[in-house]
Amino acid sequence: MIGGIIFVVILSVVVYFYNKAYKRPHNFPPGPPSLPLYGAYWIILAKAYNDLAAACIKLSKEYKSKILGFYLGPFPTVVVNDSKLIKEVLNREEFDGRMDIIIGRLRSYWKKLGIFFTDDYFWYVQRRFSLRYLRDCGFGKRDDSLEFTIAHDVKEMLDMALNGPKYPAENDLVKGNLIYLPHFFAIPFVNGMVHVYTRTSLPRPEYHVLWKVARGALLFQRSSNDFGGALSITPWLKDVMPKYSGFKDLLNGNHVLLDFFKKIVEEAIETHNEAYDRHFLDVYIRKMKEEIKQAERSTYSVEQLILVCTDYMFPAASAVESVLTMLIERLLLQPELQDKIHEEIDRVVGRDRLPTLDDRRNMPFTEACIREQMRYDTLVPLGVAHRALHDTKISSYDVPEDTMVSVNYVALHMDKEIWGDPENFRPERFIENGQLKISKDKSLPFGAGRRLCAGETYARQSMFQVFSAFMQAFRVSTADGKPLKKPAERLQGIITTLPNYWVRVTPRLKI
Repeated sequence: MIGGIIFVVILSVVVYFYNKAYKRPHNFPPGPPSLPLYGAYWIILAKAYNDLAAACIKLSKEYKSKILGFYLGPFPTVVVNDSKLIKEVLNREEFDGRMDIIIGRLRSYWKKLGIFFTDDYFWYVQRRFSLRYLRDCGFGKRDDSLEFTIAHDVKEMLDMALNGPKYPAENDLVKGNLIYLPHFFAIPFVNGMVHVYTRTSLPRPEYHVLWKVARGALLFQRSSNDFGGALSITPWLKDVMPKYSGFKDLLNGNHVLLDFFKKIVEEAIETHNEAYDRHFLDVYIRKMKEEIKQAERSTYSVEQLILVCTDYMFPAASAVESVLTMLIERLLLQPELQDKIHEEIDRVVGRDRLPTLDDRRNMPFTEACIREQMRYDTLVPLGVAHRALHDTKISSYDVPEDTMVSVNYVALHMDKEIWGDPENFRPERFIENGQLKISKDKSLPFGAGRRLCAGETYARQSMFQVFSAFMQAFRVSTADGKPLKKPAERLQGIITTLPNYWVRVTPRLKI
C-alpha cells in the first residue's frame, strides 16, 4: 500500500516536470526543453559556456530553425539567428520594450530609470530630450570643441607612453615601453563624454578619477552575460551568494559611475543660473524645474539625470576601449596590418601633426580595420534583450506579449552568404577602388531601429581619432617580444572583452 502511494507520487512528479519541460506557448519557435527553476539556461550554457551566441547557433542547427524559442526561468524567450530577420525585428516598434530584471533595477536606485532598461512613454521622452540636446554638444554630430578636447587627451596619452608617467596613477598603466590595455585608452573617451555633458574636462593631474570610472564600468560589464545570468532568473541569489552570482561586482562597478555623476550633477544644480545654459546639465535642470511646476506626471528628476549620464557613459568607459584592445591584439597576430596602417598614415598625415577627422575620408584602410574589428569580435553578441510589447509574430511563429527577444549579431557578422569568408580578418572587404564603401558594411555593431546605440557617431569618430593617433606614434609588439600565435580567449560578459594585458610600444615619433 505504502509502496503504491510512493510510486504514484513519484510518477506524478515525473509527469508534472515532463509536462512543464515541454509546455510552450501556442505556435512558439522550437527550442530546448525547460529544466526546473532555470528553464533552458543550463542547456544553453552546456553548449558553449562562455559564448551564448555560439550556443544559440548550435541549438539553431539542432532544431533546424533559425528562430529559437525556450524559457529562461519564467521568461519565454526568442532568439533570432536569421540574418535576414535581425534588422526587421530591430526596426519593429513592438519589440522596443525592455525586460524588467534585477540588473536594470540595481543600477538605477532600484527603480526603472535611465535609458537602457526603460521603455514606453518614459523611455521615449527621456531619450528624445537627451539626444536632442546632447547632439548640440557633439554627441551625434561633429563638434570642433569636442574634437579638440579628445585631441588634447590623446596627446597626454601619447606623452605618457613616450616620456613616462608624471603622476602616481599613471604608473599602473605605463612601465618602461609597456602599456596596460584596455585602461591606457580610457582617458580620451571618458573625458570626451565629460566634455559632452559639461563643456569642461578633467586635467591630467585628475585622470586617476577617470580611470576609476573606466575600471568601474568594465567591472560591471564583465559581471554578467547576454541574458543577465542566473541572477536575473533567480534574483534572490544576491542575498545568498552576492559575490559568485556577480551581484557584488555589478553593484560596486555601477556605483562608481553613479557616485561620479552624482557629484557633477549636484555641483551643476548648486551653480545653476536661470538666465542662461552653460551645458547639457543646465538644459536638463531647467526642464526638470519646469516639469515639476507644470506637469502632473514628470519623467524628469535628479536621479534620472544621473542615470542618463551614466547610461551614455557606459559604452564610452568600457566598450570602445575594448574594441581597440582587441584590434591591437589583431595587429599582433597579423603584423602586416600595421605596415599598411603606418603607410597610410605617413602618406596622408605625415608625422608632424595628429590625424584629424578631416583625414578619416582619406584613410580607408585604417577606418576599415576598426569596422572589421567590430564585425569580427561582436561586442554585444546577443544585444541588450528586448521585450515584446504585445502579442505579435516573427516570421510564422507567435510571440506572446512580454516575451524576451534577442537577436544574434554573431549569426549576422559570421554569415557566409553576406561576407564570403567571415572567419578571416580582412579589412579590404570594406574597400573598393581605394575608397571606403559604407554600403559594403552590412554589420550592425550598434544595432538598428529606435533602440540603435545613441553613441554610434561619438564612438566611430573618437575611435578613429584615438586609434589613428596611437598608430601614428607607435608600432606594437608582444610584451615578451615573441610572435603571438593565437588570440586570447574572450571574456563574455554583457560585452565581449579581452583579459587585461601589457603590450610593448616602439615609438615612431615624438610628441
